[in-house]
Amino acid sequence: MFAFTIRRLLISIPTLLAISFIVFAILDLAPSDPTGNLPLTIPPEVRQQIRDSLGLDEPFPVRYALWLKQFFINEPLNLIEGWTGWQFGDGDRLRVTSWATRSPVVDLIIERLPQTLWVVGMSQVVAVIIAVPIGVISAYKQYSWFDQIGTFVSMVGFSIPTFFTGLVFIVFFSVQLQWFPSIYDTNHEVTDWDSFVFQIKQMIMPTMVLALATAAQLSRYMRASMLDNLQQDYVRTARSKGLTERVVVTIHVLRNSMIPVVTVIALNIPTIFGGAIITEQIFRVNGIGQLLIIGIQGADIPLVQTLTFIFAVLIVLFNLIADVLYGILDPRIRYE
Repeated sequence: MFAFTIRRLLISIPTLLAISFIVFAILDLAPSDPTGNLPLTIPPEVRQQIRDSLGLDEPFPVRYALWLKQFFINEPLNLIEGWTGWQFGDGDRLRVTSWATRSPVVDLIIERLPQTLWVVGMSQVVAVIIAVPIGVISAYKQYSWFDQIGTFVSMVGFSIPTFFTGLVFIVFFSVQLQWFPSIYDTNHEVTDWDSFVFQIKQMIMPTMVLALATAAQLSRYMRASMLDNLQQDYVRTARSKGLTERVVVTIHVLRNSMIPVVTVIALNIPTIFGGAIITEQIFRVNGIGQLLIIGIQGADIPLVQTLTFIFAVLIVLFNLIADVLYGILDPRIRYE
C-alpha cells in the first residue's frame, strides 16, 4: 500500500504540471489588461512599469514559471504607494498578484479558505451521516414505505438546484420563522457560548443546502450497492453460520458496499467546492467560491488561474485518497 501511494504521488506530479500548463495557457489567451481600468491621467510610462512589474511582457514560459513559483516560494512584497493605486518598486520580482486588489493571490485564497472548508467540510460529514443509513435501510427493506419515501425524497433533492434550495431556506427559515440568519457573517468571532451558538446557527443553512444535494446522490449509490451485495453468496454463507442479521448487514455487507460509494464521496468533494460557489453567493459566505466570482467578473486572470488549478489539485488528490481507501475497506484488493 505504501509503495502504491508513493507511485501514485509521483504520477500525480506530471499530471498536475500538465493541468497547470493547460489552465494557464487557456486563461492567458483572455484579452485582459490590468492597466485598463486605471485613470486616464496615469502616464503611459507608469502603465508600462506596472506591466513590467507584473511580468506581462515576459515570454510565455517565463510567465508560466513565475505563476507556478507562487505555490512554493513566499516572497515579501515591496510596494510604493503612488498615483491612485500601487506602483511597484524596481528590481523586485514579486509574487503573482491580483490585478484587482494588488495583493498576492495565494494570500487572498488562504484568507478565505477557512470559511469554505468549514461549510464544505461540515456539509460532507452531514451528507454521509444522512445518506448511509437511508441507503442501507432502503436496500434492506426494498419496496417498503421507507424505501418509497426515501426514493422520492432523493429524486427531489437530486433534481432541485442548490440556488433554489438556498432561496427556499432563506424564505422559510430566516424570513418566516426567523430561526437562522440569512447572511453568513464572516467577521464573527467565537469568544463565548452565545457567539458559538450564533456561529453554529449561521452555518446551518449553507451547510444543509450542500448536504441535502449530496445526500440525495449518495443514498441512491448506497442503496444500489447494498442491493447488489445482499444477493452475493458470502451473505448466504454468513447467515448459514448462524451470524445475526445485524452482524451480516453492518459488518459484511456494509463494508463491501462502501467501496463504490467511497469513489463517489471522494470525487464529490471537489464538486461540492464548485457547488459552494453558488451557495456562497446566496448566503454571502466570504469564501473562495465568492472570490472566484469576483475574479471572473473583474477579469482578474491570475486569481482565476490559481483557483481553477486548486480545484484540479483537489480532484487529483481525492482520486488518490479513494484508491487508498479501497485497500482499507476490502482486504482482497492488493496494489503490490
